[in-house]
Amino acid sequence: MKGVIFNLAEQVVTDAFGADAWDQVLDRAGLDGAYTSLGSYPDADLTALVAASADVLGVEPQVVVRTIGEGAIPLLAQRYQDFFSPHRTTRPFLLTLNDIIHPEVRKLYPGADVPEFDFDVQGEDALALRYQSQRQLCGLAEGFITGAATHYGETVEISQSQCMLLGADACDLHCTFTPAAG
Repeated sequence: MKGVIFNLAEQVVTDAFGADAWDQVLDRAGLDGAYTSLGSYPDADLTALVAASADVLGVEPQVVVRTIGEGAIPLLAQRYQDFFSPHRTTRPFLLTLNDIIHPEVRKLYPGADVPEFDFDVQGEDALALRYQSQRQLCGLAEGFITGAATHYGETVEISQSQCMLLGADACDLHCTFTPAAG
């Protein structure tokens, strides 16, 4: 896994809970935390960091993964404005994942193994996504979707009809977007 994911996790935890919390997570995980964005690291490191974060913060591991995804979007939007600025809402942004964003990620981070998505546009405010990845980080995808909705001034309701974590071959995410109140 590319170090950029570890860097985002560190920044999300540090921003939300402080540097001491990140140090506690590293200690509990038994890791030194020296991740460079272009480096490649074992998936087991992220698994250990998520488990340690869940212990330190007193939440379920899937909550940690979703929180990292959600908290990463403002950081990514700031760094990679060109991915976000052409869109006014979340759905068209998400539809660029396979054809624009992930190919650019592979250029920026050679060797990056990104998930694949299949999309089914369902009316003006809904989108079904089929997520497939050997890493089974559907919670990260959910967090990214929620963070993107917030970025575009929307809320999203996400339901999952099947999940790889429960033995399915893919995760089916059904998203309904509404403009945020106000």
